[in-house]
Amino acid sequence: MKRPTFFLLILFFMFSYSLSVGGEDMKRPNVSGQFYPSNAKDLSFLIDRFFSQADIVPVNNYVDVLIVPHAGYIYSGGVAAYGFKAVSKNNYKTIVILAASHHFPFEGISIWPDGGFEMPLGVVPVDSDFARSLAQKNNHFIHDKKVFDREHSLEVEIPFLQKTFQDFKIVPVIFGQPPLKTIADFSIALREVVADREDVLVVVSTDMSHFYEDKKAREKDRMALDAIKAYDVEAFWKGCQVNAIEMCGFMPVTAALLYAKQKGLDKIDVLRYANSADVSGDKSRVVGYSSIIIYSSAADKMPLENREEKKDIEEGVLSLNLKQKKRLLSIARDTIDTYIRRGKKLEVQETDPRLLEEEGAFVTIHKKGDLRGCIGNIIGRGPLYQTVRDMAIASATQDPRFSPVEEKELENIDIEISVLSKPRVIKSADEIILGKHGVIISKGFYNSGVFLPQVATETGWSKEEFLSQLCYQKAGLAPNCWKDPSVKMQVFSAQVFSEKE
Repeated sequence: MKRPTFFLLILFFMFSYSLSVGGEDMKRPNVSGQFYPSNAKDLSFLIDRFFSQADIVPVNNYVDVLIVPHAGYIYSGGVAAYGFKAVSKNNYKTIVILAASHHFPFEGISIWPDGGFEMPLGVVPVDSDFARSLAQKNNHFIHDKKVFDREHSLEVEIPFLQKTFQDFKIVPVIFGQPPLKTIADFSIALREVVADREDVLVVVSTDMSHFYEDKKAREKDRMALDAIKAYDVEAFWKGCQVNAIEMCGFMPVTAALLYAKQKGLDKIDVLRYANSADVSGDKSRVVGYSSIIIYSSAADKMPLENREEKKDIEEGVLSLNLKQKKRLLSIARDTIDTYIRRGKKLEVQETDPRLLEEEGAFVTIHKKGDLRGCIGNIIGRGPLYQTVRDMAIASATQDPRFSPVEEKELENIDIEISVLSKPRVIKSADEIILGKHGVIISKGFYNSGVFLPQVATETGWSKEEFLSQLCYQKAGLAPNCWKDPSVKMQVFSAQVFSEKE
């Protein structure tokens, strides 16, 4: 009897300790069901509606700073949607949320160090490495749990982030009433921790003037927006000190402006301004809201996926983002597994408009570094996702150079996908760029061959070797056929990505 009792005691203490740790590290919501719906389905539907009503297209620049409101969604959600929708083309890994303390007065800046924030749409993890690196920069940067206990201003931004981005972590920061020097120190520390990363977004949570008559509120808010647009940090700070400008989050805004100046960001766009009267109709006591983005206008400061898009658009192919690449690789993997194990073609449903485009694609299979199959369609004959599915089966079972992939091999293969632009005819081999262009050579109806762009990179061939091998190996023509004016040569580009990346 003693052993079971002792075992139960051990379990009890382990369970009690896990509850204590979980309670400390996991921040539960303060205003769920008040500022926004507590039901995940209702919350998701509401934010989708805000996005659909926001008359703005996502910007083609990498945005470093986003300023958005934090009132109840019924009042400020429509304005906030403009900001989140504007930055939605970016793929951020770390999102630093700067908010103001409304309930607990203190002089410093509090940073939540680890764990996660539990929301109706799921738990968002804290980037503990980033948070701790930031906190170590200054002894005025602290972690005080009670600062977060009742605060809404930071929390209400998280559902919008969850509906806009995937696979990100947050760094929750709440400002008390620190002096300007501490705010400046914070902006410097933030800049140092971000360093040269291009996947960090700073979200500043703030409303504008509070409880003035509509006309006066708009005048005060215009002064605030003018100071921000002019990058006049001094005028903004002094205006807030004497109440000529009013923002509950003016300290986080000041920190963000100083941070943006250090990064050399030269563009500030006010995307949307409104106040509560625009929703309620009551103009006697209103609260102002705005969505603002800060970024660099430099060409190399656009979202990473859009930099690829800009390069590839000349070749007639619109780039895939990371999420879309992962989806196609998942379709290829699941298709091969299903077909080899069960002999059935996987039924796939897809709604992403990019994956519904009609484009050619190749699926290549490697086994421990060696080619195990490669088949594709140069010209798209249906939605891209279906082409990838069908070419995955063909590559695994129909490549005449290899026997079909067997079930015992599935764990040892890796998949590579090449999404192709539409081929264009070239007049001479001088137009071919090795490593960038795939090449099609054809003569008459029966003789044709193709090499994907990566063949040149993988083999190290010169252009002459590349073309000679293409003529001889693939097209069944003389090695120097590429010099023959009667031979048709076409080039295409490819986005190549694999499970190994």
